[in-house]
Amino acid sequence: MSRPVNVLMVEDSENDAELLLLELRRQGFAPASTRVDSGRALRKELTRGGWDIVISDHNMPSFTGDEALKLVKEYAPDLPFIVVSGTRGEEHAVDAMRAGASDFIVKTRLHRLAPVVERELEDAALRVEQRRMAAALAESQAQLREAQKLEAVGRLAGGVAHDFNNLLGAILAYADLMLTTMPQGDVHRADLQEIKRASVRAAQLTRQLLAFSRQQVLDLSVLNLNDVINEILQFVRRLVGDSVIVDVQCHKQLWNIRADRVRIEQILMNLAANARDAMPEGGSLTISTSNVVVPAPAQSHVPPRPGQYVRLDVRDTGEGIPPEVMPKIFEPFFTTKEEGKGTGLGLATVYGIVEQSGGFIFVDSRPGRGATFTIHLPRTSEEPGQQHLIPGAA
Repeated sequence: MSRPVNVLMVEDSENDAELLLLELRRQGFAPASTRVDSGRALRKELTRGGWDIVISDHNMPSFTGDEALKLVKEYAPDLPFIVVSGTRGEEHAVDAMRAGASDFIVKTRLHRLAPVVERELEDAALRVEQRRMAAALAESQAQLREAQKLEAVGRLAGGVAHDFNNLLGAILAYADLMLTTMPQGDVHRADLQEIKRASVRAAQLTRQLLAFSRQQVLDLSVLNLNDVINEILQFVRRLVGDSVIVDVQCHKQLWNIRADRVRIEQILMNLAANARDAMPEGGSLTISTSNVVVPAPAQSHVPPRPGQYVRLDVRDTGEGIPPEVMPKIFEPFFTTKEEGKGTGLGLATVYGIVEQSGGFIFVDSRPGRGATFTIHLPRTSEEPGQQHLIPGAA
C-alpha cells in the first residue's frame, strides 16, 4: 500500500518535478504536491503549512536552492529539505548540509530519493514526538510542583485554623457567659454582642481554611449530582442576578458519587459567585454534568488518577483569568478583588473539598474568553441512602 506524503516542490521545470514524483510513486509513495519557483510563492505555501517535506532544485533562473533553504528555515525550521540538482555535483553537498539541508541528491541517482524521504519523515516524526513528550513532562512537573506547594500551604493553614478555632471557642464561650449574666440595659452589652458576631465571622473563615487543608469532617452520602444542582438552582440564579443567564446541561444517566451534599452545594455556590464577579456586565453561566473514564496518565505520579468519574463543568463568559494569575487562584487569601470585597478563600475552599472528596479540579481560561472549572468526582456503585462519616486528616 502506497504511503501518502505532502511534497512541496521548489522547481522551475514542470517535467523535472513530475520525474521526481514518478520516482516517489515507483518506490512506494503516494505524493500530493504543489510546485513553486519563486520566493513569494514558496513563502505563501510555507505560511499555509501542511507539508511533510520540501524537495528543491538548486539552480533556477530567478531563484536558488540556497534562497529556498533560508526561507524554509525561517518559516518551518523542522521541515525536512532535500536538494536535488542536475548541475552541481556531490562535492557541493557538504555546503548544502552545513546550511541546514537534510540531504543532497544528484538527478542521476534518483534511486536514493525514496530512502532519503523515508528517513527524513521518520526523523521528523521522532522530533515531533520528542517535543510533545518534553512539553508533557514540563507540564507534569509544573502540576506536581503546584500540588506540592498547595499541600504545604494547606498543612500550614490547617494547623493555624485549628489553633485559631480553640482561641475563638474561648472568646465565644466567655462572651456568651458574660451576656447571660449581664443586665439587659448594660451599656457594654452591645460591645459584647459585636465581639460575638466578629468571632462567629472568624470561625466561618477558619472553617474555609479547614476545607482547603482537607481537615474538615465530611458527612458522606451517595448522591446524584444532577439532583443537587436542580435543588439549589434557584439559589444560584438569585446569586448571579438577572444579568447572567444560567444554562444547565445534565447527563440523563449520570453515575452516582459519594460526597458531602452540603460541601457539593458549597462548591457550586462558590463557583457561581466567582463567575458572577467575572461578568460585571452580565453574560452566561453554564453548568453541565457527564460521565467520563480517565485513562492512566503518562506519568503515574501526576494527576489525574485513572478511573470512572462524574464530571462537573462550570463555564462562564466573563473576563477570563490572566496567565500570571492562574497558578495562584487556589491559594488561600489570594484575590484580585478590591480590598474588602473578597477573602480569597472561595476557590481555595472548592479546591480543598474536591481533593478531600477524592477528586481533582482543572481550570481552562484565557483573558477575555471566560473560564471553565472542570471537576472530577469518583463514581460509586453504591445506591442513594448509604451514609458515611469521614473525619478530616487532623
